Amino acid sequence: MPKLKVAHIITLLELGGAQENTLYTCEHLDSNKFDVLLICGKGGILDEKTKNINTYFVKALIREINPISDLTAFINIYKILKKEKPDIIHTHSSKAGIIGRWAAYFAKVPKKIHTFHGFGFHDFQNFLVKNIYILTERITANITDHFIAVSYENIAKGLKNKIGSEEKYSMIRSGIKLQSYHLQIDIKKKKQELGITDEKVVGMVACFKPQKAPLDFIKTAELVCKENPNTKFVLVGDGVLRNKIETLILKLKLNKNIILTGWRNDVNEIIKTFDVFVLTSLFEGLPRVIVEAMATGIPVVATYIDGTKEIVHEGLTGFVTYPHEIEKMAERIARLLNNNELCKKFAQEAKKRIEEFDIDLMVAQQEKLYTSFLNKIQN
Repeated sequence: MPKLKVAHIITLLELGGAQENTLYTCEHLDSNKFDVLLICGKGGILDEKTKNINTYFVKALIREINPISDLTAFINIYKILKKEKPDIIHTHSSKAGIIGRWAAYFAKVPKKIHTFHGFGFHDFQNFLVKNIYILTERITANITDHFIAVSYENIAKGLKNKIGSEEKYSMIRSGIKLQSYHLQIDIKKKKQELGITDEKVVGMVACFKPQKAPLDFIKTAELVCKENPNTKFVLVGDGVLRNKIETLILKLKLNKNIILTGWRNDVNEIIKTFDVFVLTSLFEGLPRVIVEAMATGIPVVATYIDGTKEIVHEGLTGFVTYPHEIEKMAERIARLLNNNELCKKFAQEAKKRIEEFDIDLMVAQQEKLYTSFLNKIQN
């Protein structure tokens, strides 16, 4: 069987599920069957992880909409694809998804796949902006051979907005390395490293951007600390909202209760220090970090959105609230902090439901999808 050449295209290698999964796929596709290259913007925290991957950095490929940069990125990606002649391009993230698929179309790449790790449009956007995003995705779907979604909710949302047809969609879960969350660590030592002694710990891992609503995490912390003043809140991540987060912490006098760690490479260890994991997102594809918490055995309180609905079940594997329901989220967190038996129950149920999120299963399912195109490409 001849090797298939697959080009993955993603906007920026930030610290996130889509980015980490893309890197893992590029490194772990069967080298006897696939030649792999990666095309991405430059300046992400995970850029250094590309050392073993044939990578093209395109400086003009940036997150923000910029007609000049976007056109430059399109031309650069087109030239790379004409040079490399991949059989398949597989795009990730909204910006790279649009630019990458159109560059591949004009470069006559045989097959074009896009993964929706979530959508670029959501209910919290301006009506006009949202509909421009939907229209753009709808038009680009016409040149897309196949879509991968990370949740059934994503498929339903795509079809509802007339983005492609049902037969074009496959569901492949966003995976994690389950074994790395089973490792035993010295939790007391890790807590001391974070400046925590014997206090209860509530944690969240997220990029500090509006989608993740990190300010809601701070407001929730204030309510919990009124009843449980010794609770520590750990926020792992960084981003554009950091200054606003720090200002709100000062305003609410939570300096002693909230720890900002910045980006960390030991998230699987830090999560083990949490008594409760929280995610305040406004919209998601399927948040991999929740699966990480569940694999670790940490009870979850999260917003009832998109793919989260499929993994956090109210009163069974965790608690859910709607976005911005600060008081309800605080009450759920406090309930868990004061009920060890409930925490154990949620953790036990969660661990039963995460096998489908194994990252090697994710790679195997992608390999199967790529290979299914082989005859079509050769003909």
